[in-house]
Amino acid sequence: MDLSQFFNGELPLQTILLSFVVVVTIFVAFKLLNSFFYSQSRRKVNLPPGPPKLPIIGNLHQLSNQPHLSLHHLSNKFGPIFHLKLGEIPTVVISSAKVAKEAFKNHDISLSSRPQLFPAKYLFYNCTDIAFATYGPYWRHVRKICILELLNTRRVQSFSFIREEEVAKLVRSIAEGHPGPINLTKKLGHFANNVVRKAAFGRCFDEGEGEDEGEEFHEMLAESQVLLGGFSLGDYFPSMEWIHTLTGMKARLERLSRRFDRFFDGMIEEHMNSTRVRVDHKDLIDVLLDIQQNGSLDMPLTMDNIKAIIMDMFGAGTDSTFVALNWGMTELLLNPKVMQKAQMEVRRVVGERRAVVDSDLTQLHYLKAVLKEILRLHPPVPLSVPRESMEDITIDGYEIPAKTRFFINVWAIARDPDTWESPETFKPERFIDSSIDFRGQDFEFIPFGAGRRMCPAITFGTATIELALAQLLHSFDWELPRGVTAENLDLSEEFGITMRRLSDLIVLAKPRFP
Repeated sequence: MDLSQFFNGELPLQTILLSFVVVVTIFVAFKLLNSFFYSQSRRKVNLPPGPPKLPIIGNLHQLSNQPHLSLHHLSNKFGPIFHLKLGEIPTVVISSAKVAKEAFKNHDISLSSRPQLFPAKYLFYNCTDIAFATYGPYWRHVRKICILELLNTRRVQSFSFIREEEVAKLVRSIAEGHPGPINLTKKLGHFANNVVRKAAFGRCFDEGEGEDEGEEFHEMLAESQVLLGGFSLGDYFPSMEWIHTLTGMKARLERLSRRFDRFFDGMIEEHMNSTRVRVDHKDLIDVLLDIQQNGSLDMPLTMDNIKAIIMDMFGAGTDSTFVALNWGMTELLLNPKVMQKAQMEVRRVVGERRAVVDSDLTQLHYLKAVLKEILRLHPPVPLSVPRESMEDITIDGYEIPAKTRFFINVWAIARDPDTWESPETFKPERFIDSSIDFRGQDFEFIPFGAGRRMCPAITFGTATIELALAQLLHSFDWELPRGVTAENLDLSEEFGITMRRLSDLIVLAKPRFP
């Protein structure tokens, strides 16, 4: 066969199809042999237990569209640490606090790297952000910038006026919808976007035309979360990256990344404009541009690095806040006695003042317990962003080779009946007089992760959630619309990198103040 005919499209269709069949057959045979030799080479290694594997796909067929649930069911059968082969990727899943503690305490550095996921390469500028960067000098450099410059306690406190302004806007927006039903999900999404955007860019989505822009940006973020957390076949077959083109994933990511890039370019250009009105308060882009100008010459930040870090702020800050508030208000409506108790505490502390302020939050002990229970039952990231072992390690007596992908099933750990009494029940009282916290030291409760790769924005996120939740309870009395009950409310989940509610939360909100 003349190859020039093939590339010029001059061969008959039958010949092309026959050639395709031959290529696929050879490829499948290669994969079967590779799978056989892989299993032979692993027989001497004391791997964790796991389910039988199919040729080529391994255990991929055992994952549903809600992998945290699929992996939870497998852990019930194979134990708190088990082994899978997901396509070409050897994978270990941890589903208990005891094993997670051993992994993080003894092997944190060894488990501090990330696999290079295809969606993250597009959305985070070749993984030069904090969340998806591989472990090494660059990651340590940007993490240090994040902790010392962007999200330290002093800077988070300096954003208190932003939180208070945006909470006040949220209250006004909800009050305007009275006495009819309102879509609280959309209003909470808009609020979360505005808080992060104002902290990052110095201005938010204003009413009118800007509100449409905010809605579009919220949709972009939602799509990015689905793409990052959803099933991407090519990520399980690195040797067949062309699959991303075949499935349409590559084209979808290219379109979305271009939209984000245009948006960030506009914001950065606005900050670099010499005619821009300067204010005393620096937003996160101001800080990053200062670091770029005056920072380390050994490892300078590029514009793409700045955009990747800002994308992290939006992805983590916006979605975690939104998901926690949306699920939180849902749980409070489903548990009216808890809502009443939390309302009584807020109204006692705040009194007849209309606005809750940051200084009130230290006195709201029951509200803090409510937030912990929200994060326990509905961790924003139910299945941890995957890690990748950098060397051979031993966990719980099992030998795990380097280049193994690790998932921590945060959702399963927080519902483990061996750790939690009545784990499916929404019961904030379990955290009263308890020292258990979500800052990575109590491994039965790690909604923000643990170790070096835990979320660095905990203080920023929880401050926003607490203030918004307190103000909503202070300013309104809440009910489900007529005909909707706790029994028929749709609680389906939409799995992405975060766990959103599939249906919007429609509510009745009666203003407390005229």
